[in-house]
Amino acid sequence: MPTSPKRIVVAINPSASFGSRSATGPKVVDALAADGHDVTAVAQPDFASLTSAVRQALDAGGPAAADALVVVGGDGMVSLAVNVTAETGIPFGIIPSGTGNDMARGLGIPLDSLDDALAVLRTALSAGARTIDAGRVHHAGGSTWFGGVLSAGFDALVNERANRMKRPRGASRYVIALLAELVTLRARSYELTVDGARSIVSASLIAVANNRSLGGGMTVTPDAVLDDGLLDLFRVGALSRVRFLRLFPKVFSGSHTGLDIVDISRVSRVSIDADDVIAYADGERVGPLPVEVEVVPGALRILA
Repeated sequence: MPTSPKRIVVAINPSASFGSRSATGPKVVDALAADGHDVTAVAQPDFASLTSAVRQALDAGGPAAADALVVVGGDGMVSLAVNVTAETGIPFGIIPSGTGNDMARGLGIPLDSLDDALAVLRTALSAGARTIDAGRVHHAGGSTWFGGVLSAGFDALVNERANRMKRPRGASRYVIALLAELVTLRARSYELTVDGARSIVSASLIAVANNRSLGGGMTVTPDAVLDDGLLDLFRVGALSRVRFLRLFPKVFSGSHTGLDIVDISRVSRVSIDADDVIAYADGERVGPLPVEVEVVPGALRILA
């Protein structure tokens, strides 16, 4: 029994892992309620409605104000949490039950055991939240926050395809989408402005990372730190399909960083522009380039 019961909003993605873990959300609600917390469960049939309902639940003032948000799902649910809590001081926790779970992986939250994930959450609710950075993307539609990775190259095209696919279920969906997109792989000309310095570069993949991985464990920036006040700019130059296939397995182990076509640098702000490229942040569609990305130190409080 917790020494200080809290008012907790639990947001549940009913389609996490394509519905194969639909029982996880109710189990989390029951477990937190059994601990003595005042729990409000929020579930909606679509992402937009869920985001609106979560905002409404968190915006309640006075004695009904929420002490914390817990999201049950994958990186899409993390994106929701980041965008509704950034710079508000409201902490959020993650119970991973999605496809990629990259943010949970980066935070050290167990992926395969609900009991273990709940143990991490319970400890953090008692001990207090940690503070980490966030990325903020300025684009034609406004601004979007991310906790993990913004993709703006071939990796974004893979995201676009993977999000349209209904099968297979699980992280292998991203790998299959990647192989399908490989047929049209080509380098693009990008205009980058990195902390005020402008350049034109040719690149196949470009990402701006706060976290270490994307796509269910692809460790694109193995040295990224969630709370160092910087983002990691990841760039892969022009490469053939054959060389890409040789590079791809190295990304999962993080052993790609020494290759001559890979460049990783620490940045505070970067503008990215190219023709016919859609940006994705934490696996969610942001919109077409150009975008400007900045780090906002200490913008998030995390129960992990």
